[in-house]
Amino acid sequence: MAEFTGERVIPGKVDIDLWNEHLSRYLFASRLARGKRVIDLGCGAGYGSAELAANAASVIGVDVDPEAVTEARKNYVRPNLQFDVASLEALPFADGIFELGVCFEVIEHLTDYRKLLSEVRRVLAPGGQFIVSTPNIKFYAESRKRNGPNPFHEHEFEFEEFRSALSEYFPHQAFFVQNHASGLVFLPIEGKSGTELRLEASTPNPDEAHFFVAVCASTPMIGGPSYVYVPTAANVLREREHHIERLEAELQTKNEWLAQTTEKHQLLVDQFRNLKTEIEAKNQWALEQNARVDQASKEIERLESEMDQHKQEALSIISGYEAEIAKHVNWSRENESKLNAQLASIAAHVQKLDEELRQAHAQIDSAEARAMAEQTKRQEAEAKLAAVEASRWIRMGKAFGLGPKFS
Repeated sequence: MAEFTGERVIPGKVDIDLWNEHLSRYLFASRLARGKRVIDLGCGAGYGSAELAANAASVIGVDVDPEAVTEARKNYVRPNLQFDVASLEALPFADGIFELGVCFEVIEHLTDYRKLLSEVRRVLAPGGQFIVSTPNIKFYAESRKRNGPNPFHEHEFEFEEFRSALSEYFPHQAFFVQNHASGLVFLPIEGKSGTELRLEASTPNPDEAHFFVAVCASTPMIGGPSYVYVPTAANVLREREHHIERLEAELQTKNEWLAQTTEKHQLLVDQFRNLKTEIEAKNQWALEQNARVDQASKEIERLESEMDQHKQEALSIISGYEAEIAKHVNWSRENESKLNAQLASIAAHVQKLDEELRQAHAQIDSAEARAMAEQTKRQEAEAKLAAVEASRWIRMGKAFGLGPKFS
């Protein structure tokens, strides 16, 4: 069997008062279900659909949770009862096929509850009725102070807001308040007899209601009698005693917790005092360190000032050096220019001397060639002269004093 998580009521898993609170809504609706085709929207565990099926012609219970539908099919089997998995914001049914729709403690779980109201209006036949309940946010918020907001609720209603939302889809509504009421019940121990009910006449205040219940329709409705459910399992005094016992147990637990908390509190106080002393010592140390830091900061500022002064002096010296270097560089460049001019002149002069030397060598070579030619001619002439002098005829002429003379 499924466990109760706070989202859906599980038979046998919840407090008797909570169970009676939910069951009574289905008993209230079963008076209008006689012989009708009924849809139970958000059927959960299925107990309410089964209660409606006792009077209705047919009941279809729908829920978005497959696990809940599986449990309902297993636990409640009737020939006129079925359970389906479906989204209440997109019902898988044709238009106008149901004569009664019930939706208890579901509308506050939906982000877009208007889709639910629109779908219910669509699947209801003309003249069909829709019974819907929701908790009063004013009472519900007050009752859940200890536990905080219900995590499964998306939107909770005040009465006028609830009325306004329903009137957008159903022009006719009859509103009821559902309250837990104290009463006195006289039941015969032996024998059976009719039941006489006396309900004190009063006009209920919606702002003080525990829950709102509305019967809606698209056409006018008649009647709206009060309904009182007095379960035999509900004994107010007994429940009150049980509640007192639970409160006493809670009080004992709280007293024990308080004693433990007091001991822990004293321990925490001692720890706090020790911690405070330690923090004060650390704060004093921090103040001393801050003083040292301040002194160091001032020393750093002084050193930075001196460094700036030395930097300015260094920059001045460097500027003088740079000016002197620039002067020498300019002098070097001027001398280099003059030297390059002198070297160019010397190179031109050397080139000229080389040309003159080349020409002198050429002249010498030419003179030597001519001298050698002259010498050759002279040698040839001397040879010829020697030959002439040696000739027989010359010798004979010389003997007779005739012929040329050779010097």
